[in-house]
Amino acid sequence: MAGQQASSATGVHYAASKAGMLALTRSFAQELAPHGVTVNALAPAAIQSPALDAMEPARLQALQAGIPLGRFGLAEEVAAAVVYLASPAAAFMTGATLDLNGGRFMR
Repeated sequence: MAGQQASSATGVHYAASKAGMLALTRSFAQELAPHGVTVNALAPAAIQSPALDAMEPARLQALQAGIPLGRFGLAEEVAAAVVYLASPAAAFMTGATLDLNGGRFMR
């Protein structure tokens, strides 16, 4: 999400690098489309991981409260999105950013 929405939690350097990755995704998608190559990005947020496990309980609770689905994502859900993007089912999708954030960032 940092590349799509400003947040003081991640810092400007992190947000800028993520925004650059999304721009790079769109540029590669446009350049490679004539060759039948699709290029898409995943934008996961608040996925259950060791990084979340290391957070203070109060910060975790506040973070979770900001997620409309009321929970953190799972690594398996990110993996399922990767499988979808690598499958023929996503053959007409290119230059897109797939948001995996429990509704925290909607567009």
